[in-house]
Amino acid sequence: MGKFKYLLLIAGAVACSAVSPQKAQAQIAVQIGPPPECPYGYFDYAPYDCAPYGYYGPEWFSGGVFIGAGPWYHGREHFWGHVDNHYDRHDGWHGEYPRRGEHYDEHRQPGRYENFRGNEMRDGHGHSQLGPQHEHGGEHDRGEHDRPHN
Repeated sequence: MGKFKYLLLIAGAVACSAVSPQKAQAQIAVQIGPPPECPYGYFDYAPYDCAPYGYYGPEWFSGGVFIGAGPWYHGREHFWGHVDNHYDRHDGWHGEYPRRGEHYDEHRQPGRYENFRGNEMRDGHGHSQLGPQHEHGGEHDRGEHDRPHN
């Protein structure tokens, strides 16, 4: 009878542990996928449309390759580069943008500009030295001390 009580006790413990609430472990994974394939770079805010020729200054390119923007930015830390925001629809541009997968025009190679005239500096993460009114969904906010001054 002792073995029976012992087995009954073990079966009861197993049954109790099976019905006791288990702690759920939650994991969140965010995958953004590959960067947009654009001939002259892409904007640093969603939906990451392709930027037209002349939006980004030459410092945004390394060997003719765009250094990235938004979640795909892979330039140096504390980088601020020139852009010409006249080509941004948030600042009034109504022209066309290149489509994803489109290749650059041979006469307009990425990062090669004769007379580039930027009017704004951006950091690759959606921040502008012109302030929050020009930040179109950056990844995080920075204080004014981190912004370059012209």
